[in-house]
Amino acid sequence: MSDPIEAAIFERLGKADPQGLGKASIEPAEVAKAMQPEQWQRVLPKVKTAALGLMRQGKLVITKKGKAIDPARMKGVIRLRLPTADERAAMPPPVASDDDDLD
Repeated sequence: MSDPIEAAIFERLGKADPQGLGKASIEPAEVAKAMQPEQWQRVLPKVKTAALGLMRQGKLVITKKGKAIDPARMKGVIRLRLPTADERAAMPPPVASDDDDLD
């Protein structure tokens, strides 16, 4: 994982949910504040964008009021957590992006 934002997201999730069961969540602002304490507001949109990409890969769940949400409705206060075993089993295979083409 070469993206420092993704690494920071998983580091915070690892502390909140050390067993990786998807039982604890974090706020994207926590990650932004850990990365840039003085200017975290500038980093927050990048954290949310990275979280959206991780969600599309099936590595993360974005929640609102404790329920997984449709990323198209990602407004206001959201939280990030690891997927539960049931959610991982129910997830469709990851969608390949245009960047994945090796042609």
